[in-house]
Amino acid sequence: MGKYRLLREAAEATLPGVRVGEAPPASDGELALAHEPAWIHAVTSGSTTAAQQREIGFPWSERMVERARRSVGATIAAARAALFDGEGVAANLAGGTHHAYAHKGSGYCVFNDVAVAARLMQAEWHRHFRRGLRVLVIDLDVHQGNGTASIFADDPTVFTLSLHGAKNFPFRKEASDLDVELPDGTGDAEYLAALDGALAEAARRMTDHPPGLAFYLAGADPHEGDRLGRLKLTEAGLAERDRRVLAWLAARRIPVALSMAGGYGRDIAVTVAVQRRTLELAHGAWAAWADRRLVEESAA
Repeated sequence: MGKYRLLREAAEATLPGVRVGEAPPASDGELALAHEPAWIHAVTSGSTTAAQQREIGFPWSERMVERARRSVGATIAAARAALFDGEGVAANLAGGTHHAYAHKGSGYCVFNDVAVAARLMQAEWHRHFRRGLRVLVIDLDVHQGNGTASIFADDPTVFTLSLHGAKNFPFRKEASDLDVELPDGTGDAEYLAALDGALAEAARRMTDHPPGLAFYLAGADPHEGDRLGRLKLTEAGLAERDRRVLAWLAARRIPVALSMAGGYGRDIAVTVAVQRRTLELAHGAWAAWADRRLVEESAA
């Protein structure tokens, strides 16, 4: 848990161009866009069973509920900033709770922040513009986004892409729109080649209905020093991963909300450094987006 405080402190101390704000809590109504009312009630009332708490990975408490709400609220806020406020790029310093299903939590995930935010942005977009918004989820946490894949199964308005360890948690995976499974020990070159291929395939499949918003789960757990990752990416490799994803989105003018997702390094300082670098690259992408918007407005 200390990672999140350290990451915020690092961002504030070393990235002066980044604006950091407090995450708002998601409401029951917002959570219900992606979760069953019975699950929301069980979590908020403290009536989750011992088995449900074991599957999540930690016990119930009021602080846990508040944190789960705010983790979702931060991704909602980032998505609104990227999509509606013209920022183009925004981030949640936590989030990426992609193991949460509609009816249960799992793997340290209580509510699914990306699923809730995606559905809410689609509703708000339709209310403003009276047309649909397609969403792209790029999940590069080392663990497959099984909860997200389940929630959006058979939903053509959300394209889910997951690049993950083949033999890692969850051991029973759900079907994303595009899954790329990687063997243990995959290094920088192999990973980046797989990423390029996945992005090209995603673009091909979405040609007729391109996305208007992306969520990027930029997990630090593919790093070679991660206790749970089983892959072998270097810090430079992860930075190149982020650079390629952000450049791919920028080239298509797709606004993006980032979530930091997983990171369980043997040395927490390394995990924080990896995610701080992700934020640095995201800030660079934001600056380029802002410059281009200024040019477009001047031309108009």
